Amino acid sequence: MLLIIDDDVAIQTSLSLLFRKEGFAVRVADGPFETFDVLEQETPEAILLDMNFSVDTSGDDGLRLLRRIRERLPNVPVILITGWGSIDLAVEGMKAGAKDFITKPWQNDYLVQSVRTALNLAQTAPASPNRRKLDQQFQFDNIIGEDPNLLDILTTIGRVAPTDAPVLITGESGTGKELIAEAIHQNSRRKRNPFVKVNLGGISSTLFESELFGHVRGAFTDAKTDRVGRFELANKGSIFLDEIGDLDPSSQVKLLRVLQDRTFEPLGSSKSRTVDVRVICATNRNLEEMVSKGQFREDLFYRINLITVRLPALRERPGDIPLLVNYFVNNLKTIYNRPELRVGTLAQKWLKNLPLPGNIRQLKNVVERTVLLSPNDELLPDDFERNLPQTPTSAPYALGSLPQVGTMTLEEMEYQMIQRAMTFHQNRVSKVARALGITRFALYRRLEKFGIPYTTEE
Repeated sequence: MLLIIDDDVAIQTSLSLLFRKEGFAVRVADGPFETFDVLEQETPEAILLDMNFSVDTSGDDGLRLLRRIRERLPNVPVILITGWGSIDLAVEGMKAGAKDFITKPWQNDYLVQSVRTALNLAQTAPASPNRRKLDQQFQFDNIIGEDPNLLDILTTIGRVAPTDAPVLITGESGTGKELIAEAIHQNSRRKRNPFVKVNLGGISSTLFESELFGHVRGAFTDAKTDRVGRFELANKGSIFLDEIGDLDPSSQVKLLRVLQDRTFEPLGSSKSRTVDVRVICATNRNLEEMVSKGQFREDLFYRINLITVRLPALRERPGDIPLLVNYFVNNLKTIYNRPELRVGTLAQKWLKNLPLPGNIRQLKNVVERTVLLSPNDELLPDDFERNLPQTPTSAPYALGSLPQVGTMTLEEMEYQMIQRAMTFHQNRVSKVARALGITRFALYRRLEKFGIPYTTEE
């Protein structure tokens, strides 16, 4: 049963007709007193709650009722709906336990979608996940591992994927966030529609609107033709917003609007367009800490993290390293035409104890480099050790001294270059930024990304 709480009879009637047409049993209530009368008789599966029951339009009525409902029915999903929507009210509602925040006039499809998503997520999760059972139920072909933490994550993905819930994937660089995003899409009802990937860290603030929302001819000097943005390309499918923690404040505002209202205007156009997308975000940064420092909008944070999936670093699941190594080697057998290639038992044990700050990406790089350079069909610890990138020493390097191509990933090179520059310039951020040819803001982002300590005092 769906309980609709609204003091407007027209709204009650409209929502009742909509959801009965969708197969829901519906009860209605005018306000707090009628709500608890209904709750004495029956427990709803979900609640649609208006935010105002008097001439006051602050939303306090709805927030008070929401808190009372959450105390009595902590597991029943509540979706807020109001004609006096504001960002602050949405944030307060999410903090108080609401699952979504819809503004009037609503879009029927999106509202029904939101209720169905809340109901699916409220279902009890199965205990003791098993990899074989998960693989029988879902498509997880490219995700390798049997660690209990990973299986819990795959179980969560399996429950979340059929819904349209926004998902935030967190974890260190190289832990496989993009693979998880692809798995969510491949196991969703949208899998036959586009899956569009966007690396927000690689888009400047000046190009943000054009890249994500498109532009019309004449919008700016070089706009000679119309261009379709990434959101429109992803319509009816999923959009993966990687490195969302790198967005500057003005771009965060523009992104929030399309996530909240599902509408946008291409650059240079005044005509709004509606989009139907499932949003999946990822970051290696601590967004909660950024929110507390005022670096990331709190309302955007609550809009994207209905479900948060934290991927463990490879050092947290060392038992999966041999499985990953064998998976990479089996693929490389075909690519490099070496059918007898295999990894020795001693090498598998040795690799389990290898420090891999770059996680799965670095492990794959080490394995492929070893396969390319080792003539042996059975790979031993010495084969891998010879082909590891050189460990940087504590002595400062000249800024122009770069490692040979192929010895490390671009991200590892960037990390080492910044570390050396910070040492050389005694942590003077402005001098380091000038030496590297980037802005101080860009340098601060990279220092936080790699966890390199710094001070804002020069």
